[in-house]
Amino acid sequence: MSPRPRVVVYPPNAQGGRRVRCDGEMLGRALGPADLLEFLRRAGLDPDVVRLDDPLLIEWRGGGPAVWTPDIGGT
Repeated sequence: MSPRPRVVVYPPNAQGGRRVRCDGEMLGRALGPADLLEFLRRAGLDPDVVRLDDPLLIEWRGGGPAVWTPDIGGT
């Protein structure tokens, strides 16, 4: 069995923020990649080496690192 990603980024809410968890702990709501990297820095990860597209580190739910607004109306 492969290890689970340490970080989970949840789908965007109506305001475009995405909840972020690391090692099961809620870190906050990121409004963009800069917020996410700051949360990861506070959690002890080096933002200079973190790759947002690394599936071994981050599980993206509801779209990947380019999605920060909700998909309203299925477009």
